[in-house]
Amino acid sequence: MENTFSNLERAEVLTQALPYIKKYSGKTVVIKYGGNAMINEDLKQQVMEDICLLWLIGVKVVLIHGGGPEISETMKKLGKKSEFVNGLRVTDRETVDIVQMVLAGKVNKTLVNLIQMKGGHAVGLSGIDGGILEATMKDEALGYVGEITKIRTQPITDLLEKNYIPVISTIASDRQGNTFNINGDTAAACIAGALGAERLIMMTDIAGLLRDKDDPSTLIPAVTVSEAKQLFEEGIISGGMIPKVDCCIEAIEKGVRHVVIMDGRVPHSILMELLTDEGAGTMVLGD
Repeated sequence: MENTFSNLERAEVLTQALPYIKKYSGKTVVIKYGGNAMINEDLKQQVMEDICLLWLIGVKVVLIHGGGPEISETMKKLGKKSEFVNGLRVTDRETVDIVQMVLAGKVNKTLVNLIQMKGGHAVGLSGIDGGILEATMKDEALGYVGEITKIRTQPITDLLEKNYIPVISTIASDRQGNTFNINGDTAAACIAGALGAERLIMMTDIAGLLRDKDDPSTLIPAVTVSEAKQLFEEGIISGGMIPKVDCCIEAIEKGVRHVVIMDGRVPHSILMELLTDEGAGTMVLGD
């Protein structure tokens, strides 16, 4: 496709982004990365480009990733069936070993490698490294699914100060050395809160918060915590969106300034959210 942008138009796009570059330079932005944007190779490349561009203009980016489809695929290859209860993977001892291998190994290092190929400097960590995430068993019926009990931000802030992009997989440990699988949205909310992040971006497979879940034109561009609680009561927030919005509210209550639920399937949605007037998805704000 022929590039129709003139040099003048490119210059104008950059000058329009200038106020946003000034706003976010030096600030911490946490990105929760998962869903379709992680499976589609073109989207994955674009997400890494967005992250590198933000890093180059001085934004302190922390990337927190899941890897559910990769875990399920690996379990299938090993002849093990995936089971879910209320959206959480039932995780026995064998499964938690697979989760650790896939998340902290293959997925984490692939993302680190991609960022570095795009010109960024990244370091891969898991929640176990430096004791970033300490957890306890959430529910015996779920096995080694963890509930976060403690967060240590020092390893993350040390990397940010040295101008690295921390790439964090969501596994945790306890004082007895057990490993736990942690829900990615929950981990992102807790880490963003502990870092006092300017913004938490939750990448999903839908346009954002919709008044009618089947109609993308009913997107709610912004909602306060109290308005979100009202939408719960009205049944507008339902199904898989309930835990996601709960995590957004938790992040705001823990000190994050703004949380955005956005469609990770839209190319360069991160840049649209942070560097344009229009933004992307639904912003959750404090009251």
